[in-house]
Amino acid sequence: MTITTRTAQPSDVDSIFDVRTSVTENHLSREEMRLIGITESAVADMIEQSQCAWVAILNDNVIGFSMILPDEGCLFAAFVLPEYEGRGIGRGLVELAEHELFKHHETAWLETDKNSRAAQFYMQLGWVKKKNIDGTDIRLEKSRDV
Repeated sequence: MTITTRTAQPSDVDSIFDVRTSVTENHLSREEMRLIGITESAVADMIEQSQCAWVAILNDNVIGFSMILPDEGCLFAAFVLPEYEGRGIGRGLVELAEHELFKHHETAWLETDKNSRAAQFYMQLGWVKKKNIDGTDIRLEKSRDV
């Protein structure tokens, strides 16, 4: 089983949405994403305009992805198909995202549910809690190694 990673292409968008809707924690349907402005065309446009997303590939299938908002210094998303969790795929995808963010920003940030597995995952990767956003979410930050 050889898993590779590469920069995402617009042709990956449908698979990226399949991964995003497959998760149980922080689940959103395609319709729920559309309602908050995350559409296939918007994501494809972002991928065409900047290096902002990466995919993990196994047997020509996307099994995970990460995505940043480069201008904002934000790690926007990192998801892996549930059956491939715990194999280091998410870690690798986050590292690719961090590398790109730290080319342009001293500090990167993300927001997630404070009680989620994701929050623990990011903290294990060196992200630090900076503040509570509301009753459930927190902002995590990570600084570039100098």
